[in-house]
Amino acid sequence: MRIEEILIYPIELTFITDFSHSMKEGRSVKNVIVEVLADKGDLTGFGEGAPRRYVTGEDQVTALASLKTITGRKDFPWNIEDHTQLWSFIKNLPDDKGSNSALCALEIALLDALAKKGNIGIRQFLPPDHSTELIHYGVILPIATVDKLEHFCKQINLFKIDKVRVKVGPDLEWNIKSLDCIRQALGDGCEIRIDVNGCWDKALAIKHLSFINSFHVTVVEQPLPPGDKAYPDVAKAFKEAGAELMADESACSMGEIIEIEKERSFSMINVRLSKCGGFGRCIAMLDYLRKAAIRFQIGCHLGESGILSAAGRALALSCADASYFDGSYDSYLLSENLTTRDVTFDLGGAAGEIPGPGLGVEVDRAKLRKMSLRKAVSIKRPG
Repeated sequence: MRIEEILIYPIELTFITDFSHSMKEGRSVKNVIVEVLADKGDLTGFGEGAPRRYVTGEDQVTALASLKTITGRKDFPWNIEDHTQLWSFIKNLPDDKGSNSALCALEIALLDALAKKGNIGIRQFLPPDHSTELIHYGVILPIATVDKLEHFCKQINLFKIDKVRVKVGPDLEWNIKSLDCIRQALGDGCEIRIDVNGCWDKALAIKHLSFINSFHVTVVEQPLPPGDKAYPDVAKAFKEAGAELMADESACSMGEIIEIEKERSFSMINVRLSKCGGFGRCIAMLDYLRKAAIRFQIGCHLGESGILSAAGRALALSCADASYFDGSYDSYLLSENLTTRDVTFDLGGAAGEIPGPGLGVEVDRAKLRKMSLRKAVSIKRPG
């Protein structure tokens, strides 16, 4: 495959309703779309990254700069014969989380084009050892009023979802009211995890112990900021309350995961394509976690178009051993999507392989133009 040009679109995705958590408020997100033009323009591929300052320190501006740096390297593969060649290039890049969403968008676009060229699905590039034909997604609930939470819970019951991940903030009383509403609406048969997004300190975490116990919370995700020295003490206290700690913002690179394995405060890791730098890096991280006997979930970012949702689906289906799956929320969250195919999960959160070559989704170019915040940046083949 001969790459001719790479186009970068900064886009804004709008939500159907406000979907807030402790690090973000509002009804939209800003992502980056990469389009690869290859073989004299006869072949195209699309990828997506979700740059978030509170996760990897990225935004649309830094992602663009990273894409220029990556494609400007002398060893960048402008001619790609197979996916292993691309992953060899990625393996030689610095283990720097500050370019992960950009790398993710570029890698997905290249793999989408390469799979289309071979008339195969992108899943064929992924290791088959832990693959499955069906997964079941859970649902994420935002920080919201009791009225809104009750409305969301009615929909969850209608779709027969039995796993929820609830965004919580620093206000203990608000958190109690929220989980009381959720537990009453969904019943004891629904598993509840909470995601703090690092907004607690040690004292506030300890204050939440009875809260964890009362509502039978099984997993607490990222309770403290990355690097907080209180993690060992908090992990011990939460374990006694019946909850495990999951790392998210603390686990964006292989180096960070190795440190987590040494410390052992976290017993689970949230692996997300954009946060972790795409398929190649995610696969390496998952291999390491399996060998270290550390559980993981395949997650998603708040606000992904059908491009990143489709890519996440492929990764999830290659991980039958994941403890949880989050993603494919497209029609429930977005007021308008970039893709012509709806990849939202079915009843019970059930989701299987998306048929067709590449990612299995096509981009609506009119919508891409509409959602773009400015003109696409072009990076042409050298020479």
